[in-house]
Amino acid sequence: MSQNPLSRKPRRPRPAEPAPADDGPLLDLERYVPAFITFIANKLSNSATVFYQRNFGVNVTEWRIMSLLAIEPGIPASRICSVIGFDKGPVSRNLSVLQKRGLVAIRTAPDDGRTHAISLTPRGRAIHDKVIMAALERERRLLSCLKKDEREVLIDLLRRLHENLGAVTGQGST
Repeated sequence: MSQNPLSRKPRRPRPAEPAPADDGPLLDLERYVPAFITFIANKLSNSATVFYQRNFGVNVTEWRIMSLLAIEPGIPASRICSVIGFDKGPVSRNLSVLQKRGLVAIRTAPDDGRTHAISLTPRGRAIHDKVIMAALERERRLLSCLKKDEREVLIDLLRRLHENLGAVTGQGST
């Protein structure tokens, strides 16, 4: 008589053997541009969230939204998503938090009743004006290892990469 397969103890999977390091192509993390950009962005975002949260009560995503609203008051959430590069869900959640804290106002757009116009409140603008000083100082310190002309070249190169994102995303940039 055979044993019921459902009553047997499940076998433990065998631990996978690591592949030898010379088994196929590897990224050169000292030269792979997407990794550099990602590593820099992650480290900047993480440290900014800690700093901005501790000093101003906003995280880096909230700050990005607030900074865009200072530049383009009354824009819809879709524009925020497009510029920042976030999906609708995280932007919507952050906007809801910012609205509950009285930092943004969300109203029906006057020219299109199906969309919302989002703006900083006076309180949101006051926090923006404090955070921007810290953000600009962080940027200054980050770029302090570059000469003025190198900073300009870097900004130009980053702008061109941003404009060329469609080559790998299948979408246009902002």
